[in-house]
Amino acid sequence: MRTAEVVAISDPFSGPKTADAEVLIRRVAETLHRLNQQITTAVDAGVTIELIRGSRFHNGLGQWGDQMIPIVKVPEDHQERS
Repeated sequence: MRTAEVVAISDPFSGPKTADAEVLIRRVAETLHRLNQQITTAVDAGVTIELIRGSRFHNGLGQWGDQMIPIVKVPEDHQERS
């Protein structure tokens, strides 16, 4: 049984891949980068954001991916100022 290698997002995937897989992996990495920027902006504005796994998608061939749900907490005094 082979195991998957965990790699840093700066090197999204270092194993064998097709050109299509490379494009898809880069899209996920870019989307995560934009999400992290938006989370930073929201936190700087006084919002707390936690990401949790909402579900796990399986393709039926052995691959899977976690799908995330944001938990957002806005302080009551911040809501009143808006």
